[in-house]
Amino acid sequence: DASLEGVGEIPLRRLIREALRMRPTRLVVGEVRQGEALDLLIAMNSGMPAMATLHANSAREAVTKLCTLPLLAGSNIPGDFVVPTVAGCVDVVVHIATDRGGVRRIGEIFALSGRIENGLIEMAELFIDSGQGLTRANGWPPHPERFKAAGMDLAQLLGVADGSAKGWAA
Repeated sequence: DASLEGVGEIPLRRLIREALRMRPTRLVVGEVRQGEALDLLIAMNSGMPAMATLHANSAREAVTKLCTLPLLAGSNIPGDFVVPTVAGCVDVVVHIATDRGGVRRIGEIFALSGRIENGLIEMAELFIDSGQGLTRANGWPPHPERFKAAGMDLAQLLGVADGSAKGWAA
């Protein structure tokens, strides 16, 4: 925001672009609310590992919002560019919910398949809230090599002994 004198505003879009000029190993954006989502997606689409937060009521709604926010960039950005870009460069969405006592907890974790059906990105549930905490669902991330390249053991993360379930191999 601008100062009391009305000067000095530095838009988040500019900060993202300037950060990319510094050749970071990853990009972390605290809260995406507007057109900066476009710059984030372009960076991710070029192979930049990134993480961001945004406000939504569920993991599915977060993906829908991430597909909508870049359209606010003011450019001529068509939806048929944004949806496949989100599908192709976002691996996992973690939704944090606030319980009745005001405590924030992970409510669900979804993986994006990379496939689009009738304009919607297909997603697989990795973990869901069973009322007793997170429970492993039967979904699988479509790109295990991305996790491996980041130094993560996907089978261990998902709580699978051998990683061979559902035709997936570590």
